[in-house]
Amino acid sequence: MSMINRQLRLKTRPEGLVQRANFDLVEQPLDELQDGEVLVRTLYISMDPTNRVWMRDIPQYMPPVAIGEVMRGFGLGRVVKSRSSRYSEGDLVQGLIGWQDYLVINDSAKGYVRLPADPGIPLPTLLGACGMSGVTAYYGMTDIAPVKAGETLVVSAAAGSVGSIAGQIGKIMGARVVGIAGGADKCRYLVDELGFDAAVDYKAENWKQALKEATPDGIHVNFENVGGEIMAAVMSRMVIGGRVALCGLISGYNSDGRASDNYSVIIIKRLIVSGFLVLDYTKTKEAVQALAGWIREGKLKAEETVADGLENAPEVINRLFDGSHRGKLLLKVASDM
Repeated sequence: MSMINRQLRLKTRPEGLVQRANFDLVEQPLDELQDGEVLVRTLYISMDPTNRVWMRDIPQYMPPVAIGEVMRGFGLGRVVKSRSSRYSEGDLVQGLIGWQDYLVINDSAKGYVRLPADPGIPLPTLLGACGMSGVTAYYGMTDIAPVKAGETLVVSAAAGSVGSIAGQIGKIMGARVVGIAGGADKCRYLVDELGFDAAVDYKAENWKQALKEATPDGIHVNFENVGGEIMAAVMSRMVIGGRVALCGLISGYNSDGRASDNYSVIIIKRLIVSGFLVLDYTKTKEAVQALAGWIREGKLKAEETVADGLENAPEVINRLFDGSHRGKLLLKVASDM
């Protein structure tokens, strides 16, 4: 009997929040493997803000997902059949798996990382604190805008997958860390569980005053994930010569994508603003080893919010924008062997 692969293919480009109607759920039989190919069963799909960017027909760092194409997405899967000399049955594979049940890759395929069958850490953590999110935070904090002991670091979207790790790395480096998140529960989580020095609830009426009180000496480093009004408020508190790691502008991903137009503060404060992408860093072994070591030592806490079902991906991706998750947002597609 032929194996069936379900795929979510982009049907229309979303306007605002993503809808099921923006995708076709297609079922098709899998072909027999050829020499040098492996069949990968998708286990988890990473739900990332960049997924929403890829759905838009705008200039970006990768080509937009084409209409009729399988939705692009990072994921983790396990090799279930192999006719390859590079991959063995049982190996884990991480990379652009896409929103589908199965993926066929060959020995020459680039952008995929082969992992041992038993990596020694929970599989969701491989996509979160020790995956793309953690590596992004690591290089943002160690290469793009390193923070020094005694300085003040502010992280927006601080309860999310990247922000929560970036803030904890700042604490490891000896900084005073202030997180910005939505809701009292998330703010308590940042302080009580992750060890942030203070948290600002941007949903509170007086959040700008709270930010001022939490940063009495100004802000030396801004790890920016949100953009818009939040970014503008943080930038206004920056010290002269402050540094900004511009990781994301999530506030605009469901609209026109514009951040604040008031860039005069960059001149006034002589700020160093560096945009970056984790794809620029091809050698991630150092980052993963450091992150995994901090987790084992108890210095870094990893948390994942896991939803179920490939067919639910269009709704689940919206949880990145409504604040109904903590840490890394993942979609479980299948149970592991």
